[in-house]
Order: sequence, then C-alpha cells, then structure tokens
Amino acid sequence: MSRWLSPLMAFCLSFMLITTLAPVVGIQLDRQLDFWLLWLVMMVVLALPFAYMEVALVKRAKTTALQALMALTREADASAYWRIAGWLAVVFMPFLAGALIANASHSLTHYVQLPVAENIVFAILAVVAVTASFLPRLILVGVSAVMLLVSLVLSHLFPLNLTAWHITAIHFSEWGYAVVLALVATGLGLGVYAQTSAAQIKDTEQATPNALPVWVAQVLAVVLFGFFAVQAELPAITILVSAVAVAAGFVQLAREQLQQRQIAMVVQWAIILIAILTWACLAIVPVLNTVLMLWGLLICLIYAIFAGWIMKISHLRKSLNFSQEVTYNLWRIAVRVVAPLAIVLAMVAIVLGAV
Repeated sequence: MSRWLSPLMAFCLSFMLITTLAPVVGIQLDRQLDFWLLWLVMMVVLALPFAYMEVALVKRAKTTALQALMALTREADASAYWRIAGWLAVVFMPFLAGALIANASHSLTHYVQLPVAENIVFAILAVVAVTASFLPRLILVGVSAVMLLVSLVLSHLFPLNLTAWHITAIHFSEWGYAVVLALVATGLGLGVYAQTSAAQIKDTEQATPNALPVWVAQVLAVVLFGFFAVQAELPAITILVSAVAVAAGFVQLAREQLQQRQIAMVVQWAIILIAILTWACLAIVPVLNTVLMLWGLLICLIYAIFAGWIMKISHLRKSLNFSQEVTYNLWRIAVRVVAPLAIVLAMVAIVLGAV
C-alpha cells in the first residue's frame, strides 16, 4: 500500500486544490476547450519535470525538503539564502490548508442553509482539520479518496449547469492560470509526495517509479475535474469532508518537517495556526487567493533556478538515473529554461489580472 500512497494522495490533493482554485480562475462552469488543452500541455511541460525534480532532490539528500536544502546548498557551495524555498514551502502548506477550508466553508454555506455565520463554520472546520492531522496519513488519504469518489457520483445525480465544451481566444491571463493549475494546484514545489515516499525513494535506483505514478494521478485529477462541479447540497457536504481531510494532511506534513528541524513546539503551532487563521478574515479572501497563486509560483521558481542552475549537473543526473541521456537533457532544458520563463510570465499575468 505504501507504494500507492503517494499517487493516491496526489490525486486527492490535486483534485481538491483544483476545486479550490477553479472558481478563482473562472473555469468552474465555463468549459473552454482551448484553456483545458493549454492546461494539459502545462502538465506535460512543467508538472512532469517538477515531479521528477522533487524526487531527485529528496533522493540526493536522503531526507525531506526542508532538511534537504541544508545538505544540497552545502554540496553546491551555494548561499544559504536558497534554503528560503524550504521555509516558504513549509509555511505554504498550512496556508493551503486554510484556503481549502475557506473554500469548503463557502460552498457549504451556499448550498446548505446553516444557522451560523460562514466565519464560524470556518473556525469549526479549522479545529477539526488540526485535530485530524494527528491521524495516520493513510486514514486521511483514504477518507479524502472515498469522499471524492462519492462526490463525483453525487454530482452527476443532480442536473449540472455546465456549458458545452467550446473554443475561445487565448488571453494572457489564461497562461498564468494554466501554469498555476499545473503547478500550485497539483501541490508541486512543496515536496509533499517525496516526503510521503521518502523511504521508498532512497531504495529505488531510478526516479521514474516514484515520479511518474504521481504525475499520472495528477493528470487524472485534471481530466475528471472537467466533468465535475459542486451544485447541490450532498456533493457540497462530501467535498467538504474531503477538503478537511486534505487540509489535515497538509498540517501533518508541515508539522513533520518543522519537527525534523527541531523547531520549538510553540513556534511550530504558531506558524501553522497563523497561516490557517489568516483565511478567517473573509473580507480579504480575494487578496489571499492572489497571494496564494503568487506564493506557490515563487516557490516553484526558486526550486527551478536552484535545481537547473545552482546544483551540480552530475548530482541530479545520478539521482534521476534516466536510461537515456537525451531524456535527461530534455528534463534539464525544461527545468533550467522553460519552467523559469513560464513561471515569471505567469506571475506577471496574475499581477496584471489582479490590478
């Protein structure tokens, strides 16, 4: 089961993060075929190289992301400032958890007439998620997967008010959103999948057996989301349970990395709770959504530059252990050139769209 835990988690995390970010980028109901195809291209050009990169970094350092950067920067004779990527990622996890809970709270209060305010619902769900983070990861992933499957079934038992697939002109902002959905909405740049299968990665000679199943699960989440929408009470409730389980998983993953760095318990919980409770202020949620996208892209940008330009070529080649040199060269071009350019353009597009 441990072999399939990371791919299953990748499916659940990706589906829930896409569900959270889809309304923000305006694709919840409007099924633009050209945008979806662009998104799928970004899954190949960006998400696949990043999935390999995360495995390679953890395989090289033989520890999880936050700890790994200490060893990797020393090996590369690089400045300790590059380690900021690990800290940005570990704080981003509970921030993502807050986004999941806030989105699920909004959806629940929209479809279910509750006698309490939305911020109260958020506070209750946040407490549940933090408490559930002490459960075994297998249980959290299992609950999320079951509830997602139930949600997919229930959503088709009610009339879906979805537009037919259609072609539109590609706008610059859509490029930014496609990159966000390929990287941020799949949880890449955080090292969570490599963290979950760290022991298995250490014992595997090649990166492909660990990276490819995760990527396939992410693509499956993208495809299935094209036929899904929360438009009724029951799907809203089941997707809520899945969101809380995924949020609890993010809290657990962040706490594990902070514990590995031997951060004081008080500081650990301060980081986690502040990041989550930032979303309790409903008035600034639109601003937080923009911050969420830019923050996630910034983490990916730093990792791409570090892995592509700062690390020694021989280290990553050995960690990836591709059977053909041309495959490694294509991966390196994607990480060194394509990813940084795509991410910078996406950040510009998001900023312009938010102005």
